[in-house]
Amino acid sequence: MQLQTDDIEMLTRLLVALAAGAVIGYERSYQGRPAGFRTHALVSTASALLMLVTVYEASWFHTARGGATTIDPTRMAQGIMTGIGFLGAGAIMKDGLSVRGLTTAASIWITSAIGILAGIGFYFPLVVSVVITVGVLSFFRWIEARMPTQAYYQFDVRVARNTGLDEDALREMLRDMGFSVANFSHRYDGEGGIRRHGMVLRTNDRSGVQRLADALERHVAVLEFRIAPTGD
Repeated sequence: MQLQTDDIEMLTRLLVALAAGAVIGYERSYQGRPAGFRTHALVSTASALLMLVTVYEASWFHTARGGATTIDPTRMAQGIMTGIGFLGAGAIMKDGLSVRGLTTAASIWITSAIGILAGIGFYFPLVVSVVITVGVLSFFRWIEARMPTQAYYQFDVRVARNTGLDEDALREMLRDMGFSVANFSHRYDGEGGIRRHGMVLRTNDRSGVQRLADALERHVAVLEFRIAPTGD
């Protein structure tokens, strides 16, 4: 079986879309994200496949008189991007005040756009966009970790009653370690004599989180605690 020119072109576009999605997806899998290698590869390939349906519409759909119809490939691209929005929303998770998965949702979105580029045969902007996307997901993470930015954490703690760690003492401990406190909440378990506090911590020193965790582990009044970053 000999492949026609259009067949080779369509195969090339699909393989390019698969490779582009796999490269970006591998970076997400390496970072332990749920939408990773296979998800991105499938999204990119599916986008290219759908674009091929439109770009080559004249070769499979004809009017009753046999004349080729007028096609508008941009309509298919609009539909792809709308549908991918739902997939991206599914990658975003909210746990209390913590929102995670935004970067993964954005990478899914741009991977879909890259698949569209493969589907219409714009290989040069495709290569450029893959390099930019991988650079943003990996190299920008290195830059972000070293930027003088404020870090926010959701902090929940359970303490035993009448053990010296009341609200004022807890606030003083956090302040001494370089944290500022917002949205301080209270909850009391009368039967167990346990107080629960929840709050948002802000700091300019990310290493302070480890020092805080060590101090809480050593404190006899602390029964349980949880410190989680509020971003992705």
